[in-house]
Amino acid sequence: MPATTTRSRLTTAALVAVTLVLASCGDDSTTPATTATATSTTQGASPTSVGTESTAEPVTTAAPTTTVPLGPAVLALADNALGTILVDGDGHTLYLFTVDTPTSSACTDSCASTWPALLTAGPPELGEGLDAKDFDTITRIDGSAHVTFFGHPLYYFSGDTVPGDTNGHNVGGSWFVIGSDGKAIAG
Repeated sequence: MPATTTRSRLTTAALVAVTLVLASCGDDSTTPATTATATSTTQGASPTSVGTESTAEPVTTAAPTTTVPLGPAVLALADNALGTILVDGDGHTLYLFTVDTPTSSACTDSCASTWPALLTAGPPELGEGLDAKDFDTITRIDGSAHVTFFGHPLYYFSGDTVPGDTNGHNVGGSWFVIGSDGKAIAG
C-alpha cells in the first residue's frame, strides 16, 4: 500500500479519535442540574444530555461532573437500601456535607472535583413527594446556582458509577446520603 494512503488513513483515524475525545469533553449538564456526563445528570432536561447535538443518546456511567447547567435541576425520591433518598432525575444519589452552612458551600477547588455541586439554571423541577418550599439555591464563588435541600447544599460523588450507587455515604464522617426529610441518613 502506498505511503500516502497509509498516512491518510492514520490521519483520518487520529482525527476521529480526537473528535470523540473532544465530544466527550463538551459542555455537558448534569447532574443533576442535573449534572451528568452531562451532571447531573440532571442539570437540564437530563443529566445524560450533552451540550452538543447528537443523534445517539450518551450512556451515563458515572455521577455528573458538570459545572454549567443547561436548565433546571431535576430532583426525585428513590427507595434504596438506606431508605428513601434524594436523587437527580436520572437516579444519581445526592449528598450533603456536614461542614457546609445553609448559605455557603465549604467544598471548593479539589473537593469540588470529587464532590460536584448540583447546579441549576432556574427553579428545580421536582418529582412526587417533594415540595418547592424545601429547596433553595446559594451562589457559589463562580456565580453558579447551587441547589440546597432543607438548607443543605447538594452534591454528587465522583465515585458513584451508576444511578443508585451510594459509594460516597459516610465518607470521612462528613458526607452523607440525604433522606426525604432533608437529614443525613445514619450509617
